[in-house]
Order: sequence, then C-alpha cells, then structure tokens
Amino acid sequence: MSIVVASRRAAPFLVAAAGVFLLTLPHAHAQWWKRAPVDFEECADAAEKSASKAEKTAALADCNAKFAGRRKAGGGYTYYDFLQDRSFDIAGPNPTPEEQKKIDESYTAYLADQRRSNEAAQATARQQREQQEQQAQQLQQVALRTEVERVPVPVERPKVLRQKGAPCTKGSFSCEWPRLSEGLSELKKLFNPTPSKPAKKG
Repeated sequence: MSIVVASRRAAPFLVAAAGVFLLTLPHAHAQWWKRAPVDFEECADAAEKSASKAEKTAALADCNAKFAGRRKAGGGYTYYDFLQDRSFDIAGPNPTPEEQKKIDESYTAYLADQRRSNEAAQATARQQREQQEQQAQQLQQVALRTEVERVPVPVERPKVLRQKGAPCTKGSFSCEWPRLSEGLSELKKLFNPTPSKPAKKG
C-alpha cells in the first residue's frame, strides 16, 4: 500500500519534470509533432512565419534544396531547368528518376543543337569575311586600273619628213639641220684633206 501511495504522490512530479524538459527543447526540435511540408509552397509558407529575417532566408534556402518543382495552377507541378531555360511538367514536387532521365536527355539534345548553331554561325561569319576580303580586293584592283588610266602616257612625237623642195619654216630644227650637216662636212674636208692617190706607173 505504501508503495502505491508513494508512486501516486511521485506521478505529478514526474509529469511536471517531463513538461519542463519538453519546454526547454529548442523550437526547431519541437516540430516533431507537426506534419512535414509536402511541397515547396507549404515549406515557403512555414518559412514566412520565421522569427527573424536570417531564419526566414535560411528556411527558404532549405525549401529550395528539398523541392525542385513548383505547383501549377491547374494541378501538378512544373520543374524549371535553368541550364536549358525551359520548364518540364512533373507529377510530384520533385522529378521522379524517369522524369529526371527525360530532362537529362533533353539537355543533351539542347547541347547538340547549341553546338550545331555555333558551328553554323562560325561558318556564316567565315563566309562573310571571305566575301568582304574579295570585295576589298576587287575595289583595290578597280582603283589601281582607274589610277593607271588617269596617268597621261607620253605620246611619241611624229617624225616630220621634209620632202625636197617643200617650204621650210625658218629656225626649225628640221630645216636647219641639213644645212648644218652640210657645213660640218665642208669643214671636215678643209681640215682633213683627202690624200691624193699616187699615179700608176705604166
């Protein structure tokens, strides 16, 4: 009997001690009796109720890490892949392995398309450069031809053949030269007389 009475007297003390113990636990550990959020939106709603801005920021980062999908207005979820700049419909708050595989395959195809686009752009740029170089060469050739055409070509002076007995303009070289030439020949004869040939003996 005394044991039962003693245990009845101790019970309120044990309950009180347990209550004090539970109340002293940090708030984060005290959430064990609450339901965990099922998607990003629920998680974000809970984060909004955080006591400080720092706690709210940390809680939202945690929500982002836990849930990749976002709720759609008509039901279901959507996953945004920033690498492809594209959204994918998914069944739950996170992609299933099969959905993730499709997203990865889509990314591989996206990279192949990007590579082909880059190669095509480089080829087009190369062609444009070559065309510009050809046009520059053609313009340069045209400019050189034009420059050559502008330079006056010296015209050969026509030879004036004076016919015998034709009137001659006094003082012109063509008229005076024959006279000078004859005069020089006469002078040569005076200074260099032609030796007389010895008479042949008979």
